[in-house]
Amino acid sequence: MTIDLDSLSALVERPDDEARDRLRARLPRQTGSAGALGRLEDIAVWLAGVQGGETVHAVRQPRMVVFAGDHGIAAKDVSALAPGHTAHAVREAAAGGGAVGLLAGLYGAGVRVVDMAVDTDPALLPDAVARHRVRHSSGSIDRHDALTTAQAEQAFRTGMEIADAEIDGGADLLLVGDIGVGNTTAAAVLIGALTGTDAAAAIGRGSGIDDATWIRKCAAIRDALRRARPVLGDPLRLLAVSGGADFAGLSGFLLQAAIRRTPVILDGIASAAAALVVQRIAYRTPDWYLAGHVTPEPSHAKALDRMALDPLLDYKLRYGEGTGALLALPVVQAAALLAAELPVAAKEEAPAEEAADETAAEEVEAAEPAEAPSLSKQPQPGAPEPGVGIGYIDPDTGQPAFKPAP
Repeated sequence: MTIDLDSLSALVERPDDEARDRLRARLPRQTGSAGALGRLEDIAVWLAGVQGGETVHAVRQPRMVVFAGDHGIAAKDVSALAPGHTAHAVREAAAGGGAVGLLAGLYGAGVRVVDMAVDTDPALLPDAVARHRVRHSSGSIDRHDALTTAQAEQAFRTGMEIADAEIDGGADLLLVGDIGVGNTTAAAVLIGALTGTDAAAAIGRGSGIDDATWIRKCAAIRDALRRARPVLGDPLRLLAVSGGADFAGLSGFLLQAAIRRTPVILDGIASAAAALVVQRIAYRTPDWYLAGHVTPEPSHAKALDRMALDPLLDYKLRYGEGTGALLALPVVQAAALLAAELPVAAKEEAPAEEAADETAAEEVEAAEPAEAPSLSKQPQPGAPEPGVGIGYIDPDTGQPAFKPAP
């Protein structure tokens, strides 16, 4: 059955504006002054909206989901990574190792690794990782479709199901990552097509490529963009033509998270590309996402700008695997904890005795008659203003007179 994207789009709601307003009003009473926590206040207000409820609660069960897949475009020598890198990194991450495993362990996040299109024998991977595989690798998008439309829909549904499983399992904050040789090329094509950016402006150094590789990558993206532009009006078809099974899975995951009102921290260029595709399906979805960081890839910044997402970190990371999202996690946890646990200062009031004295003084003052104007202070007709002359007796008339001051 074809996925009805319009029906899914209608299920995405706005975060809770009233909850955000309540926290904005309360934070100055928690911190002593508005803006005292800087950017942490923005994060806390975002959390208030996506969590809903009367108050922000601490992040209790963050979960990282890594979508993995190889890309046929890597055969055009557009990456500095060896073809077998994806399978190796997937096995390492699934075993709790690699950068994603180390950081997730440090920050208390659970990890799920999903093989969507890794180019290896599935028997070499844990069953929990390989069970969702759609195909071996994805097509070379400069000449061929990455997937069939049916495969794109299958991967998209798989991503939605994984989001449901994580949320039903208690996750209150989701993080996404990616593993895949050639995926920055596919991401640049998706972002370039959706933002109207040409190949040369869309790509950076990816996995650390040299100048010759950059030129090959630029040519591959140029050719892939020509194939992507005619299908911009159909997000699933765009994922089939220019994305890959990992991107389709990521997109389904991100859409379902928004439908389920569950916040997500995005990682690098791959998750940003998927989020941009999802924005085409339901324009409110970026309200549910937080950009963990921005990579040196030019198209990553373009995608975040298009979604009005301001990245938390800019460490020039290009490692992938969800490392940027995980590094942002403790910042989000800190914002949530402070908003949830800092006491709210009581409204300042004068002490009871002082207030009583002030009231009594006001009553006495009100009871006293107003001072009558003194006639002595009124100027006499014809007399000079006080202080502008001296008085004396006129010897001729014997009458008082005034002499102007010199």
